[in-house]
Amino acid sequence: MSLTKEKKQSIIKDFGANEKDSGSTEVQIALLSARISDLTEHFRIHKKDHNSRRGLLKLVGQRRRLLKYLQREDLEKYREIIKRLNLRK
Repeated sequence: MSLTKEKKQSIIKDFGANEKDSGSTEVQIALLSARISDLTEHFRIHKKDHNSRRGLLKLVGQRRRLLKYLQREDLEKYREIIKRLNLRK
């Protein structure tokens, strides 16, 4: 269920300042979004997996807090990442 190393590296390369920039807010939001989409696909097959659903809700909450922080600190980056990830805000 977790991201493969190659997929994670490509996300870091796309959203980070360089290939080692895994801690920036934009990269964290992009990684969480990828994990959320993978888990959403998992729940289409396994509808009764309630234990993993709790983990999904925790990921969604963490992404929401990071987006709120980014909106408060840098509104342009916030708008850009919302547009690039096709989030509904």
